[in-house]
Amino acid sequence: MKLTIERSDFVTLLYRAQHIVEKHDSMPILINVLLDAKGDKLKVFATDLEVSLTDEVSANILKPGKVVVNAKSLFEMLKELPEGLVEIEKRENNWLHIGQNQIESNIVGMNPDEYPVFPSHSTNHFVKIDPQILSEMIEKTIYSVSNDETRYHLNGVFFHPFDEQGNKGFRMVATDGHRLSLIEREAGEETNNLNGQGVIIPRKGLNEIRKMLDNVKGSVEIAIEGAQLIVCSGNTVLMIRLIEGKYPNYQKLIPQDLSQSLLVKRNTLLSSLKRVSLFSNQKSKGVTLNLTNGRMEIFSNNPEVGDAREIIDVDYVGKDIRIGFNAKYILDVLSSMSDDNIQIQLSDQLSPGLVRPQGDESYTCVVMPMRI
Repeated sequence: MKLTIERSDFVTLLYRAQHIVEKHDSMPILINVLLDAKGDKLKVFATDLEVSLTDEVSANILKPGKVVVNAKSLFEMLKELPEGLVEIEKRENNWLHIGQNQIESNIVGMNPDEYPVFPSHSTNHFVKIDPQILSEMIEKTIYSVSNDETRYHLNGVFFHPFDEQGNKGFRMVATDGHRLSLIEREAGEETNNLNGQGVIIPRKGLNEIRKMLDNVKGSVEIAIEGAQLIVCSGNTVLMIRLIEGKYPNYQKLIPQDLSQSLLVKRNTLLSSLKRVSLFSNQKSKGVTLNLTNGRMEIFSNNPEVGDAREIIDVDYVGKDIRIGFNAKYILDVLSSMSDDNIQIQLSDQLSPGLVRPQGDESYTCVVMPMRI
């Protein structure tokens, strides 16, 4: 293998692979990437067996070939080179030679035959989706994904198309048992090409999609084939192994007909909660909300630190309510929004609260209360 390539193109190619590769005790080779030079392209393969990436850039291929090399070592070395053409050559014993003018480096490589079989796909049933919409849907649900490995089916976001009352679109739902976030966005007829029963996308896969979307112009394409989700943008292809299992009936977790409702400025509540929660128990992050007509008192105390109390104005008329919440759960919800005003619906101190942007029922967040 021998080629020349623009240093900036090579760095960009390897940057996308950095977050995929990781230390794997049973398969040390997974900290490496596979480079494949053929035709007029240099292609990179990276996988941790859950998330896989293929990407390619143009290069002057003088001699086709493959090599496996440590992803981090190659990336860090290339970052320090000046702009311009770089010569890459595979040498004896799979060493990779990198040369640029009077600069030379040699990195220990591995036999490409030792690299795990890379996943592939054959489906043509792709659906186009606006990258900003997909990124927003991930942003507004991923914080509710469970970290409990014993509840593996909750370690991802449930994604499925919907067709209800003539409206078609996509819905994402996440819950960890203490909170739930649900967002839906309308889409066209193409939703019929996806698995109508829905799939569970793991957290790491969602993070990699989000990073991929940061630099996308135009639309992205997604497809579901077997047990994997395929996301394509230009030459970049992500293949994500889906979580097997049945997602709970999330509709039953959304409270209905909550009797009390209030409006509050998002930034005011966000700032107040950040300050007051500094005095909460660092494990439970519990804060108490006391609601009376026109005002909300936010209180927390920790015998080892002290206590804090703030009163903010709210648009509320109803019975007095005293309810406890994990402040982090509320802060996560508020941080995922950009709306000026937030609607909070409650019933009593033992029932979950529902949080939405004012006048927008397409984004729903449910937070379980704490005993106080």
